[in-house]
Amino acid sequence: MEVRVMKLILVINCGSSSLKFSIINMITNKNILYGIAENFCNHAYITWQINNQKKKVNFNDHTDHELALKYLIHNILFKQHNNIFNTIQAVGHRIVHGGEKFLHPVIINNNVMQAIQQAAIFAPLHNPIQLIGIKSIIKLLPHLQNKQVAVFDTSFHQTMPKKSYLYAIPLKFYTKYKIRRYGAHGISHQFVTQQVSRLLKIPLKKFNGITCHLGNGSSITAIYQGKSIDTSMGLTPLEGLTMGTRCGNIDPAIIFYMYKQLNMNIDDISNILMNESGMLGLSELTSDFRYLEKQYYNNKQIKISIDIFIQNLSKYIASYSILLKNKIHALVFTGGIGENSVLIRDKTIKKLKILNMQINPILNKKTILGEIGMIHQINNSIPIVVIPTNEELIIAQNTAKLCNI
Repeated sequence: MEVRVMKLILVINCGSSSLKFSIINMITNKNILYGIAENFCNHAYITWQINNQKKKVNFNDHTDHELALKYLIHNILFKQHNNIFNTIQAVGHRIVHGGEKFLHPVIINNNVMQAIQQAAIFAPLHNPIQLIGIKSIIKLLPHLQNKQVAVFDTSFHQTMPKKSYLYAIPLKFYTKYKIRRYGAHGISHQFVTQQVSRLLKIPLKKFNGITCHLGNGSSITAIYQGKSIDTSMGLTPLEGLTMGTRCGNIDPAIIFYMYKQLNMNIDDISNILMNESGMLGLSELTSDFRYLEKQYYNNKQIKISIDIFIQNLSKYIASYSILLKNKIHALVFTGGIGENSVLIRDKTIKKLKILNMQINPILNKKTILGEIGMIHQINNSIPIVVIPTNEELIIAQNTAKLCNI
């Protein structure tokens, strides 16, 4: 592989029980090697792809992010692809929560790491693990210690006005403890906003739209003049839409009831709302939308579960259209469900005819598996666009910019 003319950025995305990685050539904006290590708690393995060749290695029964990164750097890059290893110029990290401190990506130093740790109270499943990723890279690639960049999922939503991010609780809880709506999936919402504005040839600073990132975790954002003005996730990624295992919006008094009347402790309640609710809790089967969608017409409880998801999604889209005064340039679907679920897109849009949204069934069915496409009735609808997200590219671009690559 010719790498002399490449400018390579390693992108690291540490999830709660997985590690995604990509190496992107900033000259072409293309992945040259990418993969994932997952199932850390049981039968862990790592898979990666380069030159259209897929490889897989099984780990021992237990591994972790640090061991997975060590295998990536030493066994995959240094030993098997040394030319790539020697051409990596910087490392970009996805960080879930940056609080109010980080409005933009930053080069990582000790103060940044301390702030990421402080924000972990709002993202306890992600920020601590992402710090492990940062510290591991310092050990494994010490020559790039000062060329690590943090890109925050919350930064894109820092343009929200107070009327969107303040909760109707005593103001002191915001001024003293910074309890407010922060949002999530900002990197994805930013990427698809940029892409759809280019696709429709509308200047980003003039673009108004609604972006729907639908996956195991789902969120929706109102975009005005290219900036986030409201989003469905809140203080944490628990608020908002019905999700794979997360409850989304519920009456907070449910927590009091579970605590007082059912004698449940706070940790158990938190686990139920985070990991046992949403589509898993409603269907009592799985959080996997691919399976649920196949059983939509065969299983009454699955149908109810999906109908709840669709109803909540359509309500958010309708409410955000009001924020935008119904001057919407496009509705965008992204994320694993948004990019691939013909059923969810079809049934959601059919609820939104009042907003001048009409779906084209033929275009909807063919726009899956990484396809970019418009799925609306041309001349009779607001543009409805499917855009596969590419958070890694946004992270790499910001990393290259900050590191002058």
